[in-house]
Amino acid sequence: MPLQRRLPKRGFTPFDKVVFSLVNISQLDIYESGEVIDAMSLVSKGLIKSTRYAVKILGNGDITKSLKVTANKFSQSAKDKILAAGGSIEELS
Repeated sequence: MPLQRRLPKRGFTPFDKVVFSLVNISQLDIYESGEVIDAMSLVSKGLIKSTRYAVKILGNGDITKSLKVTANKFSQSAKDKILAAGGSIEELS
């Protein structure tokens, strides 16, 4: 048997890989208008499991309330929909 088939495979996992907890715009509809949404409020409502990972807001769905959303990343469509509904965004670094 050739040597490359006898040796175990070893992959590469980058040390600086960022794992995100994903939240869609449609899930934010449970909040009241004017509320501030951050990682701790997402955990308390059960939308994400913990604050261990960074939060990314995705633009799937529609939003009708003006909310102040604080997250690590936003998709461009999520930014557009939040701002169009009269809300504001704050992107953490």
